[in-house]
Amino acid sequence: MYEQEKENLRRLSDYIAKILRPSLIKTFMTTYFDKEMVERILSAEETSVTAAAQMLLERMCSLEQEGWFQAFLDTLFASEYTGLHKAIKKWDFGELEELNEYRKLLERIEPSITKLIKPSELLTHMNDCLKPRECEEIKAVESQRGHIAASEKLVDTLLRSDQPNWFKALKIALDACSFDQALELLESNGGATASMGCASDGEADSMMTEPMATVSFQYREEAMSEDMLMSANNMTVTETPSGFTGERKLREYQKELTDAAEGQNTIVCAPTGCGKTIVAVAICEHHLKKLPGRAKIVFLATKVDVYEQQYKLFKEHFSITDPNIKVTGMCGDMEMSVRLLIESHDIVVLTAQILVNALHSGEVPSLDLLSLILLDECHNTTGKHPYNNIMNRYLDTKLSSSTHSLPQIVGLTASVGIGSFKDRTEAENNILQLCANLDTRVIATVTKHLDDLRSYVHTPEKDFFEVPQRTSDPFIRIIKNIMSNIEQMAMKVFNIESLSNIQNREYGSQKYEQWIVSVQKSCRVIAMKNSDEERRICRDLCNYTEHLRKYNDALIINEDARTKDSLDFLDAFFEQVRNAGFDETERKLTALYDSQRPQLLSLATEGQQNPKLEQLKFILDEEYHNNDQTRTVLFVRTRALADAMKKWIDDTDSLKFLMPGVLIGKGRKSNFTGAVMTATSKKGVLDSFKSSDQSKILIATSVADEGIDIPQCNLVLMYEYVGNVVKMVQVRGRGRAEGSRCFLISSCKDRIMKEKINMMKEKIVEQAIVELQRTDLSHKVDMLQREDKAQRDLISASPKKPKKQGSYRLLCGKCKKFACLSDDLRVVEESHHIALDRSMFERFTTVPHKKPITFCDFTKNKKMLCGDCKHDWGLIASYRIIQDLPLLKIESFVVQDCVTEEQFYFRKWREVTFAIQRFDMKEITAQTWPPRDTAL
Repeated sequence: MYEQEKENLRRLSDYIAKILRPSLIKTFMTTYFDKEMVERILSAEETSVTAAAQMLLERMCSLEQEGWFQAFLDTLFASEYTGLHKAIKKWDFGELEELNEYRKLLERIEPSITKLIKPSELLTHMNDCLKPRECEEIKAVESQRGHIAASEKLVDTLLRSDQPNWFKALKIALDACSFDQALELLESNGGATASMGCASDGEADSMMTEPMATVSFQYREEAMSEDMLMSANNMTVTETPSGFTGERKLREYQKELTDAAEGQNTIVCAPTGCGKTIVAVAICEHHLKKLPGRAKIVFLATKVDVYEQQYKLFKEHFSITDPNIKVTGMCGDMEMSVRLLIESHDIVVLTAQILVNALHSGEVPSLDLLSLILLDECHNTTGKHPYNNIMNRYLDTKLSSSTHSLPQIVGLTASVGIGSFKDRTEAENNILQLCANLDTRVIATVTKHLDDLRSYVHTPEKDFFEVPQRTSDPFIRIIKNIMSNIEQMAMKVFNIESLSNIQNREYGSQKYEQWIVSVQKSCRVIAMKNSDEERRICRDLCNYTEHLRKYNDALIINEDARTKDSLDFLDAFFEQVRNAGFDETERKLTALYDSQRPQLLSLATEGQQNPKLEQLKFILDEEYHNNDQTRTVLFVRTRALADAMKKWIDDTDSLKFLMPGVLIGKGRKSNFTGAVMTATSKKGVLDSFKSSDQSKILIATSVADEGIDIPQCNLVLMYEYVGNVVKMVQVRGRGRAEGSRCFLISSCKDRIMKEKINMMKEKIVEQAIVELQRTDLSHKVDMLQREDKAQRDLISASPKKPKKQGSYRLLCGKCKKFACLSDDLRVVEESHHIALDRSMFERFTTVPHKKPITFCDFTKNKKMLCGDCKHDWGLIASYRIIQDLPLLKIESFVVQDCVTEEQFYFRKWREVTFAIQRFDMKEITAQTWPPRDTAL
């Protein structure tokens, strides 16, 4: 029944899912779906509206009730989805297709336009294209989180709009509200002519509407962007250039790599920028043809950023070449069943940890469910990495059973130079271990078509700039003197030298940071007969060491950036101190800083310049003088330094025209005080870098050296940025244009020498691969696998240390204030720890969370701070219908045995040695645990 309608829904699901918001047609779902399915779809919508819409459409295609399709159409119309209603009723998506150009334009400028508008003023002019509920939601976001968050909500709503006039309405609203900058941004990026249509002649129109069965892989000579499907006109696969042939053309070297992986476990090792993801797509196509209707493919990525990039590529490719191939993806905290996704799709793109979690929970019973697994950046398959966790399960099944049906494994990497090694034999052993971990006996490299590869992928010329350090720096001398004074102040409170075994520490070094961590860990568990004295000493030592850490960080920043940036960093820290728990010790420490600040400010303003920055300025001046079209990626070690480098370029008259973009990861903890980059803001930075009239330099941390696709550049600068062989290969590979160069700038001879050794090691790895390709790897790989299996069996057979029973106190890790008892702790969903003690509300204070988000069934909305010292205790979160639950960070506490008074410190919950009860929803209800404000 309704088979034709179902087939059309499947075929057009991508269009519909980009528009439809399931919660707006809830009445239809509650009529035709069971309650559990409705809740799952609505829960998924909180994370991804598109994914939730896909779930809705998949469920609809299994309906058999009479009249469901007409009911769906009626609900769409009643819910004001008039454009979508018309398209589905007539099965003609031409009008909606015309909106794509506007969507792409708005997506491209989203990071900028959201800062230039106030939605509350625009909404009165946009009632014709926005639903009343959408307007209310945007207003609510603006009142709660500000106009930028509301602007992002408005843009997201417009991107999902099915109203043909939404773009025109937006332009009229911007004009009426005098948001001239936003309107100019819209029009200067193509919005001025967009409303006139995309095509100017009949031939172009016919090309836009003609259905395409295949896609052409074509390239410019300069391998434009790593693993991107590019047309001859530098368009993505969703755009159709004139002369589009419809014939899929792999480069010769890509065919060679694809053929090598035919039906066998393989490591594909090829340079960054050669299109390894295109090879992966081709391998998938061959696999799907080989196992029609039976293939189940999973593509694994190491990071969310890489996942989003690869998922988009797979989705776009197969939507054109074969819309019947179902592609989906899942990352982060998307509330979806992994097994259901695998069973209902042909290709699933995942972050690796999601598959690990699904295997651990039993949701995915075994890897037998799959027929092919592709691992992007497969050199990570070592140690405790999620890739290795998955492959350990794979190998345990393989070596323990003869009745398994395991998937083919294909790994993709730019280098297999993992681990430490001094010669070819050691390099071969490391590569063999990687082969054993991935259960492969084949390493595929380009050998027959090297000339073809070299014509597209260019290895940048490498050079080194050794820069002298500052000869003498009064700023450093003053900071070191302050640190010495603080150490003496701390010694009067307690002998801090007895708290760590780390010797020969130097101010401004990583070793000094390690010493601070060691001292802080020891001082947390100092036990004294007088508990008040113990609390005072612990709190004072925490304050002293935290200030020492910030001064140490300031010295590190000063070494690589300007003295001004180092002083700005300290100013920001002391501003936080003044706004937080400002006790007597912190007043003394602040007074010490304030007494020296005028002299520090004078030195920051008029003092000696950093020779490394002067060298960097010389390089940039020369490169852009010789070629004003130069595109540069500048790699730095920390997010704080990335922020400092951007400010330096913006403040330097001869360089400010570069309009630097910054690409950083989110990190767990950082001294960087700037905003965390979202996927949207990263996309905006990369899009700006692609544009010739915008950013000409990209400042990046390690987030950019692996996986993330960075557009073509011809200059790679490594600013004190050195790692292992794999990192060197990946970083250097960002320079892809012919004649591109890679420079290392450093004042450390050892760092320069390490990079030169990496270059020699790269040659050793190449020789090792050639040697291994000549031999049969089976015997050595089998032996390594058996040895590893025996080791895993030994560990799993060892009896686990039982969790202790008994009561423990959780004390503030900074001031030893009592927080709660271990008896009141509960573990939720195996990983989140809450305290069911309402009296705890009296012992902490809260501040609003800057970025309230939802994960699993939790919604975090506030930060929880110690009531005395303002130490970070964790979060206040809602769980399902229960409000204001304290969600604790164990690293913020000291645990004390209620009987022996012995104290312990744990960095992670899994390290805790005492038993914690599982949370049972029957323990509390919304009535017995009312919101905190209500209770008080």
